[in-house]
Amino acid sequence: MSSSKVALVTGGNKGIGFAIVRAMCKDFAGDVYLTARDVGRGTAAVDSLRKEGLTPLFHRLDINDPDSVRSARDFFTEEYGGLDVLVNNAGIAFKMADTTPFGIQADVTLKTNFFATRDMCNVFLPIVKPGGRMVNVSSVMGSVALSRCSPELQARFRSNDITEEELVGLMERFVLDAQEGLHAEQGWPSTAYGVSKTGLTTLTRILARNLTKERPGDEILCNACCPGWVRTDMAGPNATKSPDEGAVTPVYLALLPAGAKEPHGQFVSEKKVQPW
Repeated sequence: MSSSKVALVTGGNKGIGFAIVRAMCKDFAGDVYLTARDVGRGTAAVDSLRKEGLTPLFHRLDINDPDSVRSARDFFTEEYGGLDVLVNNAGIAFKMADTTPFGIQADVTLKTNFFATRDMCNVFLPIVKPGGRMVNVSSVMGSVALSRCSPELQARFRSNDITEEELVGLMERFVLDAQEGLHAEQGWPSTAYGVSKTGLTTLTRILARNLTKERPGDEILCNACCPGWVRTDMAGPNATKSPDEGAVTPVYLALLPAGAKEPHGQFVSEKKVQPW
């Protein structure tokens, strides 16, 4: 078993994930795994970073496939005895002009951005080592969507006693409401991407609270962040930041110094804690 520290980045073959891997290779004292669901694209991404003189490693991981998630967990447990840094970056968004019915957009978007990312968290958090870091790449669009929810929904997402079960129920309800064309009258905004990130940031707050309760001495820090508006396939060519600039806040959270107590359970943008 390797005694090296180890970091895992999901959705690492392009965009912000690729830039996070690049920065982690430079600044993290340990092995950095670029993971992706497509082996060809993932290994090509690793090869291109190796041409820059960096040494990422590749492991196939499709966050939407529970078997793939558990097989990756077993790999990191066997090879490293766990994980030091987990960056949940993989995510999807429909384009604004996409004519796919909203109910389908809601189902597909939440499947990856909320439910699959939640599975990653729940499968991997138990193997995150003391002093570990978990970073969920969320979005300011989750905050915007939150502000457009009904007062009742806002109160639940912001509350300090919402449970993971309650949150899952709310996310499932949004998908059902969207499929029935009732989401607006039920107090939801018309953005599946936004609601998926509202859910992810809320989940991060819940997981952090649970860590504080259940593993108080382990000093694991768990945060959500917004990378900003980044030029990627998702956001398009007009965005204001390069992928490397978008990686700054996620990497800052992934590399919070040993012994740091905060941020924890926060939503962070431009390296600053944002109100939720």
